[in-house]
Amino acid sequence: MKLFTQAQITRARARVTPKIINALIERNSDVLNHDILVPSTGCATWNHYFFCPEHSVRLQWERRSPNKHRCPIDGAVFTGEPYYGAWWRWLNGLNARACYEVAVLWLLTDDSGYLNKVIALLMQYAKYYPDYQVHGDIPYNGPGKANAQTLCEANCHADFARGFDIICSVLNDEQYNYIADRLLRCGAEFMMQHRCRQIHNHEVIINATIGMIGTILDDEKYLDFAVRGEYGLLYQLEHALLPGGMWFEGSLHYHLYALQGFIAFEKLAQKGAYSLMGHKYYRQMLALPLKLLMPDMTMPKVNDCVNGQETIVHTDIYEFAYGYYQDPQYAQVLNHIYMSMPRTSIDALFYGEDLPEGTLPPPAKTLHDPGSGFTLIRNHPGRAVCIKHGPYGGEHDHYDRLNLIVFNNYRAVIPDLGTTGYGAPLHYGYYKNTFAHNTLCVNGLNQPPAAPRVLFWEDKETVCTLVTEVAWVTPPALPNSKVRVEWDKNSYDGIIFRRYIKVTENLLIDILETHNPHYQCVDGVYHIASENKSVVQNSHDFKICYPYVTQAKEQPLMGKKRLVYHIDEPLSITCFSTNTCTLIQAKGPNNPSTSLIDYLVLRSRERHVLQVFVTDFTGQGNIDIVREGHNVIVTDMTSGKVHTLGLYLLTDRIQ
Repeated sequence: MKLFTQAQITRARARVTPKIINALIERNSDVLNHDILVPSTGCATWNHYFFCPEHSVRLQWERRSPNKHRCPIDGAVFTGEPYYGAWWRWLNGLNARACYEVAVLWLLTDDSGYLNKVIALLMQYAKYYPDYQVHGDIPYNGPGKANAQTLCEANCHADFARGFDIICSVLNDEQYNYIADRLLRCGAEFMMQHRCRQIHNHEVIINATIGMIGTILDDEKYLDFAVRGEYGLLYQLEHALLPGGMWFEGSLHYHLYALQGFIAFEKLAQKGAYSLMGHKYYRQMLALPLKLLMPDMTMPKVNDCVNGQETIVHTDIYEFAYGYYQDPQYAQVLNHIYMSMPRTSIDALFYGEDLPEGTLPPPAKTLHDPGSGFTLIRNHPGRAVCIKHGPYGGEHDHYDRLNLIVFNNYRAVIPDLGTTGYGAPLHYGYYKNTFAHNTLCVNGLNQPPAAPRVLFWEDKETVCTLVTEVAWVTPPALPNSKVRVEWDKNSYDGIIFRRYIKVTENLLIDILETHNPHYQCVDGVYHIASENKSVVQNSHDFKICYPYVTQAKEQPLMGKKRLVYHIDEPLSITCFSTNTCTLIQAKGPNNPSTSLIDYLVLRSRERHVLQVFVTDFTGQGNIDIVREGHNVIVTDMTSGKVHTLGLYLLTDRIQ
């Protein structure tokens, strides 16, 4: 066995409790409590299809119901494809996980019933796997055999391989060779054929699984390909991390997902010649999410992040990392995780060490990290202003350069909505789009890729100022990764967008300055997680032309306008523009789409557009805003404090 040492097994058996055993049994009950069911053909498709198309929530999976699937919101029943194939993908995942976790049950209990279940599962998959037809039409993904994409193939084979590693010593030669050749080697060869030449989280998981199989079977061909070859694990670490240690895709979820793949391989390879534990990269990746925590201890829900994926619950990463590196911060994050769940995972049993006291402290210091593409201004308990200014990260990125997220009183008041299951209509139709973010949207269409830059940064105790720019004046630099072209180059041609952020003790001053050489329709967009708001007088119904966004009303913005929102406590936003400008209010899908979120939009078509949003966290909103020459002057009339922001005058620069 390569996965666990004898010392780890002995320690795990001494630590295990009936509660842990019962939790593992319950987690695998769909497999343990039924006869083995393995598809005889490659009928499984994609788990992201298993979502309600109306509510964008996952359907209820039931073992006894392969072709009737209920929405948990309204009980609607969905049948046929794509749900039938997605049901089988779920079952493949349960079977594969059981190969590993039920093997662990056998290791902990010596109960032959668990051993026989794992052997039967592996033998059944080995029986059918070579003859599964290659299939899959998942956008921008390689095909599968048991499933419909190479990534899913790798995820299942990782569990097949771990289960095989645990039980292989008790297999007879015929069983060993049958599973090793027809399932593990066949799977590794297929994945090697279809691993893409790109940097991507998929290629990490695929490489990791091929490397795991190579380690278990002592096959250097697989290890060389997976670890040292071009686009292998070392290549991914050297080319896919931004200078600040952020995974290039820009999603904290995929940052940790990629790290899970690396660490899964290292659990088998850590003491061998192919281990990468001695490099600097893992330490960078482990530390980064902990720097970017929001006041509620979640990560920014940027880019492709389905609800729940913004929470750090990754004991499979940090238990192993703490045992290896002994970094006290990893112990702190584990203590934080175990405040909301018991320490009963397999990784805690086999890799876990005694944790010193102390949990991860709430983030308090402002972070300016241009190398990772984030600035988080934290100058008040429970408050954070996050600006995303990293480069475009490929298919899992959203079209939202210089997006803004605001937390107050420990909750998102101007949120990033994240996304839903990728097979649900709102994923590509709504959540990924520019207008579904707090940034600049031109003609209601998506921003092309671009690389923002930071022009100015100043941190003075309770006052922080950030100026960032994104310019669509040269062709974008795309990552060495597959992308879906869903942007509108013509609308943004020549556009230069600068965002000026100043955060004081009570105010967020946000200035959007846009050089608009072709007089396009320029929208500054905010989303407010409000229960209700003040009604703008003299507004009239209006068609905003954003998909899924309704109840739109508009009125001319002459100078400034104050709106009051109620989010636990009142919060006011004062809007201002010196342009011919329209103020638009509307409602669009929240996430999940069972509720709505408020839209606040300032729209202009002039050549030089100036849009100002001043958020008063006290709710008083007694704000005066004027433009004097090169400056925007914001006065808090309650405190008498005056804040001046100098503009960079884009039109002068262009001319």
